[in-house]
Amino acid sequence: MLADVISRDDIRGTYETIRPYIRRTPVIQVDLSELDAISGAYEVSGVSGVSGVSGVSGSSGVFGSGPAATLKLEQLQCAGSFKARGAFANLLLRDVPAAGVVAASGGNHGVAVAYAAHRRGVPAKIFVPTVSAPAKVERIRALGADLVVTGERYADALAAAQAWVASSGAMSVHAFDQRETLLGQGTLALELAGQAGELDTVLVPVGGGGLIAGIASYFAGTVRIIGVEPDGAPTLSYARAQGGPADAPAGSVAADALAPRRVGDLVFPITQSYVEDVVLVDDTSILAAQQALWRALRIAAEPAASVGIAALLAGAYKPAPGERVAVVISGANMTPSQLD
Repeated sequence: MLADVISRDDIRGTYETIRPYIRRTPVIQVDLSELDAISGAYEVSGVSGVSGVSGVSGSSGVFGSGPAATLKLEQLQCAGSFKARGAFANLLLRDVPAAGVVAASGGNHGVAVAYAAHRRGVPAKIFVPTVSAPAKVERIRALGADLVVTGERYADALAAAQAWVASSGAMSVHAFDQRETLLGQGTLALELAGQAGELDTVLVPVGGGGLIAGIASYFAGTVRIIGVEPDGAPTLSYARAQGGPADAPAGSVAADALAPRRVGDLVFPITQSYVEDVVLVDDTSILAAQQALWRALRIAAEPAASVGIAALLAGAYKPAPGERVAVVISGANMTPSQLD
């Protein structure tokens, strides 16, 4: 039944449509023991008294030496995150009215919709909450969108965007709970499958769930899908515990990207069928992973994009010997000072 909503063939067709507008982002193989050593060697910026990740220290750490993971470097995507895939899918698969498009966003989706609208020459109005990172806010403005900062959280911006849709006739581009958005995000999995060879497991950041639902729909049970959430914003974990989307806490260093309050209604049943587990990581582990990616590999990733690496370094997810693991690095819309 799920295949009737978001099938692999639909994702392939979407990819052909959006491919001229997006980047085929690269993958790299990394030695996890190198990241492990780096995460234990530095004090985490902005977290007093923390050195490395809890339970991970020295050059041997939890991995010993030699284990590898494949990183999908989606922070190199147009507009700085995977969200460009869903944004272009909406603008290219739907009829855009003269009033243009409107989106609510914690930041990355707003940047992506503003970018796609700029490329397509249509008006865009973006609503973001006050928690949005300044780098994301400034990028939305620079792309020429009409920006409105309102409310403390994503849910507040969404309510304002919905009111604007009703009054203006603009087309709503939902950040995660829309078929075209899911189809666009699923194209990441199509690329990854062709780049990484045989995989056993993919670790995916979770906020509203659009990325993990798109990826899970493409793999459709052929690969183990593990969601990773901040423990301060456990949207999918709450939904699984409650048996459906439910309001969750929305506090974390990754709150501007992974704290929409609840997962989507379209998202949830897909994750129930195709997502094996969801693990949680704390803010200290997220920041340590972000620093490790930068110091060891010179990969600039925002906190939300670092949760998969945090899960590996902190032991929230422990691969079996020989397990072939991929991690999605989902975005890098931030200021360089965050990597100091």
